[in-house]
Amino acid sequence: MAAPRNSAADYAGVLRKLLPRGRVWTREDDTTQAAVLDALCVTAEALDGAALTLIEAAFPGTVTDFLPEWEATLGLPDPCTGSNPSTQQRRAQVVARLTNAGGQNAAFYIEYAAALGYQITVTNYAPFRAGQSRCGQQLGTQDWFFTWSINAPQTTVTQFAAGQSAAGDPLATWGNAVLECEMRALAPAHTVLQFHYS
Repeated sequence: MAAPRNSAADYAGVLRKLLPRGRVWTREDDTTQAAVLDALCVTAEALDGAALTLIEAAFPGTVTDFLPEWEATLGLPDPCTGSNPSTQQRRAQVVARLTNAGGQNAAFYIEYAAALGYQITVTNYAPFRAGQSRCGQQLGTQDWFFTWSINAPQTTVTQFAAGQSAAGDPLATWGNAVLECEMRALAPAHTVLQFHYS
């Protein structure tokens, strides 16, 4: 949510209230002194807006004007971004990349996918072992130690959202291409990653 911005009239009203008492310091709206205060406060309004824009740029989760700068810092867009991402998807990818602290467990991949806007579960596999495995489990080979899968809905839909999307964004985007690309980029090189959709 954007921070409230103060108008020139807000600043002029405050300055009028801060004037000293006396005949010279009139608080009337139709005086030369009031016109000077109004003119000075236009600059204060512009500075206020510029400062808040910079503050918003410091938080990539709310950024609008500086989104391309954040993307350039992170090497985005890249092949994982997709062909025509919405502002909401671009912002989510920036936040996911910035907050990525690394990891190789299921919780890490689930959190990273959630930052991208996907709800997943992770399945780890192991070969069948007598005394540990149960009847009905797959046998597998030693390679099963290095195989894991991401389970996600068949199609993930990202809806246009007021305050998060921008003019020109589609009303909805769907698919799991970004999820697959990002997860493949994060997967350890010695593992085999599979995707299962339901």
